[in-house]
Amino acid sequence: MGRAFEFRKGRKMKRWSAMAKAFTRIGKDIVMAVKEGGPNPDANSRLRAVIQNAKAANMPKENVERAIKKATEKDTANYKEVLFEGYAPHGIALLIETATDNNNRTVANIRSYFNKCNGTMGTQGSVEFMFDHTCNFRIPKEGLDPEELELEFIDFGAEEVFEDEDGILIYAPFGSFGTIQKELENRGIEILSSGFERIPQITKKLTEDQVADVEKLIEKIEEDDDVMNVYHTMEE
Repeated sequence: MGRAFEFRKGRKMKRWSAMAKAFTRIGKDIVMAVKEGGPNPDANSRLRAVIQNAKAANMPKENVERAIKKATEKDTANYKEVLFEGYAPHGIALLIETATDNNNRTVANIRSYFNKCNGTMGTQGSVEFMFDHTCNFRIPKEGLDPEELELEFIDFGAEEVFEDEDGILIYAPFGSFGTIQKELENRGIEILSSGFERIPQITKKLTEDQVADVEKLIEKIEEDDDVMNVYHTMEE
């Protein structure tokens, strides 16, 4: 199996563990999708993807509909996606994805977490190059063979296709998202969920005590309401 498989296995139980926070993040995704492409999911591929993810997270349909309606209102805050970079203790690179309506607040908060936990906030581009920006799709297993699917979707950008207990996962470079989404929809293959991840090119093994130091910083960052995802180069 490739790096995407190992990365997914390592993060499986960690991502969006708190249901309330998951709904908050999806709500922000809905606002950004509607502001970008309108409230009609049939004409807005990004919104379609967010609605699929909301369903996968068991977010009630009425919550989704309410979030879409709210996003169309003029006084609803618009969120900007901002990337932060830096180093945790023991030389572990961190890449932090945020969605914020107040960049000054978010910058100050992220900087304070680094300072309090012996990390170093970096400049733009200081660690981003250490991660591959990927997209992924989860589809049902029934009637589909992962190996055949991989061969068929190579032409659309797929790099890794593998199966786990929840379905079949397709991984591809970030730029292939729209092409693969369109092909899956054209074939009538249900998309259970989709998204983007940053996979570290190289990871570093730490001692148990060192891991605790890094996780202390990561946990502080993940608790922030503006933070969507945190990626690191620590071996899982």
